[in-house]
Amino acid sequence: MTGKLYGVGLGPGDPELVTVKAARLIGEADVVAFHSARHGRSVAKTIAEPYFREGQILEQLIYPVTTEDTDDYQGEIDQFYEEAAARLAAHLDAGRDVVVLAAGDPFFYGSYMHMHKRLADRYEWEVVPGVTSVSGASAVLGTPLVERDEVLTILPGTLPSAELAARLADTDSAAILKLGRTFGNVKQALHDAGRLDNAWYVERATTGRQKTSPLAEVDPDSVPYFSLALLPSHSKPARAKGEVVVIGLGPGKSGWLTPEARQEIEAADDLVGYTTYLGRVPDRPGQTKHASHNQVESERAAFALDLARKGKRVAVISSGDPGVFAMATAVLEVAAETQDVPVKVIPGVTAANAVAAKAGAPLGHDYAVISLSDRLKPWDVIEERLTATAKADLVIAIYNPASKARTHQVQEMRDLLLKHRAPETPVVVGRDVGGPEEEIRIGTLGALDPDTIDMRCLLIIGSSQTIVTDAGVVFTPRRYPTS
Repeated sequence: MTGKLYGVGLGPGDPELVTVKAARLIGEADVVAFHSARHGRSVAKTIAEPYFREGQILEQLIYPVTTEDTDDYQGEIDQFYEEAAARLAAHLDAGRDVVVLAAGDPFFYGSYMHMHKRLADRYEWEVVPGVTSVSGASAVLGTPLVERDEVLTILPGTLPSAELAARLADTDSAAILKLGRTFGNVKQALHDAGRLDNAWYVERATTGRQKTSPLAEVDPDSVPYFSLALLPSHSKPARAKGEVVVIGLGPGKSGWLTPEARQEIEAADDLVGYTTYLGRVPDRPGQTKHASHNQVESERAAFALDLARKGKRVAVISSGDPGVFAMATAVLEVAAETQDVPVKVIPGVTAANAVAAKAGAPLGHDYAVISLSDRLKPWDVIEERLTATAKADLVIAIYNPASKARTHQVQEMRDLLLKHRAPETPVVVGRDVGGPEEEIRIGTLGALDPDTIDMRCLLIIGSSQTIVTDAGVVFTPRRYPTS
């Protein structure tokens, strides 16, 4: 009969914060395992030692590397976890119960989780939660983490400073872990987010070496790994006025939504956009959606700016990239009239890039982007631009090729381009790319059928150098012939 695996949380440092169950299991275990650095000292072991008994087998799992002394940290640490799991598995196979100690909580940035992933499918297991360092820090500061409907955000200090700052600016309360060598980065992020004055520093919470102070006063050279930054409840500064963020969702599937765009959407009070695009954004408590039809861009922009003047954080939602035939220009045009509301534009994956990636790399060399819609510019301008790009032998990405009200443009475009391009010029037609009806068709300019093209299509017209392989992969070489 095999033994049982236990992941046991010990709390942030004070041995008296170890739960009754954790203390019992430590005392009953045949094997007690703990992680340590190469110096041999283990915080987890120090906390748990009062509960050890004589005769137990102690397994010290020594990390072989740090991020500073190897070029392949992840590879070496994965090998270490495999070897450590094999050592524990030998005890479990011999019928011994194994307790793996974890400072704080086993599943909260804890080392135990790596053993769990490798052993839990083979052995009976149990995880005993522990008091987290975040709870310990809040307790020693004597200040609540969150109240009522406030939002608490847990962040690793290893994130880039800009991302940390963006997340810190839009949360009510936050805890930032993994300080040490990241402290300077974290302090800069707090400053950039306007939160530094309210941030607290807590080192080795609940232990005899505990320190607390305003974070702005901390010497960066004195910060150990076992410390954290805390933005407690009610630390978020009042927003004097709102702002408008114009966001690109990408062409279709949620996987193409960037982390920055997702973060900005989640932080918004109000969402403004075309009904179809707003429908792609999940409803969230506390957010209000304002949908409209697709031909009121200026009115939509003015409405979003008015909401911001009332102190709202407004996200204007576009498909693809908001700066490519989309809402960024519309918002900026209206905002320029008064210049009293800050506007930020968040990029997205463009439809042209998405279609190109599905086909291969047809945009691998110089290319132009042209919309066939003549709703905002005359058709003769479009014809001039098509002619110029065709003569320049540029690959052309065609947006807005046709609609219910515009049925002649694709045929006229094809006929015009055939005056300068060979009939066998490759053409990629992407329809509903990233959506449920996605379709990629590879054909030629001479055989392009305008009746098969609608508003949900994007076309890529190849240059004289564009290649279609036998496998149907399309690419345009980066080198252009010199003669």
